[in-house]
Amino acid sequence: MQPNASAAWQDRIPGIRTLLVISAVLRVVLVLYSEWHDARSIVKYTDIDYRVFSDAARFILYPNLQGNIAKGPLAPRSFPVGDPYTRETYRYTPLLAILLLPNEWLHPSFGKYFFAACDLINGALIYKILMSHILPHTKSLTPDVSAKNLERSMRAHATLLTATHLLNPLVFTISTRGSSEAILCTFVLLTLFYTLERRQSAAAMMLGLSAHWKIYPIIYGVSCISAITSQRVGAKGWDLAYLRRLFGRQALCFALLSAGTFVVLGATCYVIWGYPFLYEAYLYHTDRRDHRHNFSPYFYLIYLTYPSSGGTSAHLSIWRQLLRSPFTSLIPQLTLSLGTGLLLGRLSADLPFVWFVQTFSFVLFNRVCTSQYFIWYTLFIPLLVPRINLSWKKWVMCGAVWMGTQALWLAEAYKLEFLGDDVFFGLWVRSLVYVAGHAWVLGVIMSGYIPFVSNQHTQTPG
Repeated sequence: MQPNASAAWQDRIPGIRTLLVISAVLRVVLVLYSEWHDARSIVKYTDIDYRVFSDAARFILYPNLQGNIAKGPLAPRSFPVGDPYTRETYRYTPLLAILLLPNEWLHPSFGKYFFAACDLINGALIYKILMSHILPHTKSLTPDVSAKNLERSMRAHATLLTATHLLNPLVFTISTRGSSEAILCTFVLLTLFYTLERRQSAAAMMLGLSAHWKIYPIIYGVSCISAITSQRVGAKGWDLAYLRRLFGRQALCFALLSAGTFVVLGATCYVIWGYPFLYEAYLYHTDRRDHRHNFSPYFYLIYLTYPSSGGTSAHLSIWRQLLRSPFTSLIPQLTLSLGTGLLLGRLSADLPFVWFVQTFSFVLFNRVCTSQYFIWYTLFIPLLVPRINLSWKKWVMCGAVWMGTQALWLAEAYKLEFLGDDVFFGLWVRSLVYVAGHAWVLGVIMSGYIPFVSNQHTQTPG
């Protein structure tokens, strides 16, 4: 009776196509609702960033608007190209504004539908990775069952895990409000998929594209090279053979191809849009000093040392300059995110876990952290669950701490943002609680992870 009951449970799970259709309908309804809501309410559903993207696309499409001609050394003169950086606070690659050109000549909500479509692509990629590289190596799914029952079990589990991403309120609200994170998630998942497939050239090119879009995916290069090296010399120890391979031909080719893709894309944008592209897309973020409140506890240090309207950083004491320096956060942030990639990324099959740890560490110790940054690492959770051995109590505790520390911070931030109370110090204390709580969650997940063992390999059925 038990196998039949299990089979009946699996048969009640809808297929991946049904899940994608439900997810698509949900997103279309939310985009339509956003148009209705924004036309009737002062508090908009649409994210302010979407207006920035749309304005940047308009500036590209109409180069004579406010004299916003591209300022690159090789910008075409016969058919002028507009400058998206005429729009203040547009600090992204110009390729994003180009993708959203249909916002002007097709429909203002085109970008939202495009981001929602990327959500669906991400769901399909998660399902594909689960079916091809994760679930076939999960021992709990491979007892003494027939190949047909095994495939049915895998499909049911893969659909449920994919649903945790596609039906995650954080995911579908971010994309339908007009945030572009879904595009980056697509590039990152494609990089992961090609790496797991051992298509190293495609993975390197996608890594370069991801880093061009937003710089942080560059941290994945370390774990990719570590995995490539271990494929040839084994996954244990730090012997001389491994260290040689770490700087060997395959690793070097991967690094050069990914770096080359990044440089070619950046150079192309530079020759057209010039220094404004270089500064807004990259240099601004290296010296960003955001004194507005956000989850990161660094905001308070910057707030306390922020120059007055009449002063500059040169008038600050050395220790105050050190507190507000980007290197104050950059050193521990990169040490953890790059170090974990090198130490843990010894098997390509473990890369979803490694990238999760790297990204979680990067976000946790970033100088600026908002809610949309969480999607950078929650993207990998459906790929981790089959290999994490935690009790339901631990899962509940992790969820409660992860959400509770954010709620604690948001309750205090409300007093500052909407009531005007002077609660900077209390908000900073809650930022420290946020860091401690999320670090604990990361530690629990890492302790429950079961690494891949190569002799457990099982071929995907049929």
